[in-house]
Amino acid sequence: MLDIETVWANVLAHEGEVFRQIRGGEFTYRVKGNMIFPDRTNVQISKNLLQEALAFFPLSNTTKIQHLRGPSYIYAILMDKRIHHNP
Repeated sequence: MLDIETVWANVLAHEGEVFRQIRGGEFTYRVKGNMIFPDRTNVQISKNLLQEALAFFPLSNTTKIQHLRGPSYIYAILMDKRIHHNP
C-alpha cells in the first residue's frame, strides 16, 4: 500500500510537469503548502484528498473517487508512475 508521505514527496518532485487525465486532457500543477493547484481548473486538491483516494488505489477509472473533489485530476496524479512508483 502506498503511504501519503511517499506520494506527496513525488508530487513535490514532479511539480510543473505534464500529467494526463483519463480522457487525454493534459495539465500541470503547482504546489503551495498542502494544496495542489492544477492549471486547467479552479479545483484545489489537498494532500488529505490524495490520502483519502489512496484507500481505493490502484484505480481503473474515476468511479470510486467521484465523491472527492477533482476526481479526474486525482486519478491522473495518483496513477502516474512518477507518483506511485517508489524510487
